[in-house]
Amino acid sequence: MTSPTLRRILQGALLAGVALSMSSCKTVRSRHIYGHEFNPTVTPAKNPSAVKVKVSTGAQRVYVVEGDKVLLATPCSVGTNGSTGAGTYRIQYKEAKRRRQSEPDRGYPMAYWQEWKSAYGLHWGFVKPYPCTHGCIRLPAKSAKALFSLTRTGTPLIIAKSHPEDNTVGKTLPVVDDGPLPNPDRGYLLSSKFFTDIEAGTLFKR
Repeated sequence: MTSPTLRRILQGALLAGVALSMSSCKTVRSRHIYGHEFNPTVTPAKNPSAVKVKVSTGAQRVYVVEGDKVLLATPCSVGTNGSTGAGTYRIQYKEAKRRRQSEPDRGYPMAYWQEWKSAYGLHWGFVKPYPCTHGCIRLPAKSAKALFSLTRTGTPLIIAKSHPEDNTVGKTLPVVDDGPLPNPDRGYLLSSKFFTDIEAGTLFKR
């Protein structure tokens, strides 16, 4: 028969194990990284003409697919108040070294720009875990570069509240939040070095 003292020790160990397990689960669920740290898995397309880009505004996810195969999955930031309008579009224009053309912040880099309608595009930008743009779709640096390489002018773009991939590969992606980052030096953003660094995968590395 187990003594009262031993029984208390065993109960304490069991509770400690449960608490540790719950803590570990919580850590996994709340994974957080900065956008420039996110390095997506990329599969080259076998048939570029079959590639489609799917944007889930509800989950803030972008998926590049070829048939039922996901070539790229990444977190993103979409527009506030539904400004990233749902619909089926096509990539109309691509520019790797795009800069903002209007005020405010004229000259601000919008690297790997892929436009689906006038003034709306997928591009590099600071990503947050909630809608925060005026309608464009912001992507982490390496995601923007990879997505740019997988598409071409005319590639279909499907924007919807949700996509089936949200419940599969979308759930495996980390939380990307650039909110805590300090504002980068404006001189750096306006310099040619910004594009050199994002191309080399060394953005914001010191």
